[in-house]
Amino acid sequence: MPTLLPRDEDSIPIPALRLRPGGAQSIAVGASSARNAQPFNPTTRVIGIYATGPVFLRSGTAGVVAATADHYFPAHTYYDLSLGDERTGRHTHIAAVRAVADCMLYISEKE
Repeated sequence: MPTLLPRDEDSIPIPALRLRPGGAQSIAVGASSARNAQPFNPTTRVIGIYATGPVFLRSGTAGVVAATADHYFPAHTYYDLSLGDERTGRHTHIAAVRAVADCMLYISEKE
């Protein structure tokens, strides 16, 4: 089924995904690694993330653990991440550990 995507000023389609109903999650991030309690829905292709403080992130399966050697993510930045697919291995969880002080990580599932 074709999808009508919004277009930019050059009439090029802008890839857009909708927010999945019931797909909002949050993680209280502290000195120890924390991850989302519920796995991402199987229809979720992308997650949007926003942190109220700087964090280190790692995505993976239900046992994923973040450490300070993982990907640094700055505070007050919104970013979309792909969860992969069956061919590359789909991630179901994201883990975070604080970089400076306790904060919140907000997650929006998109499909």
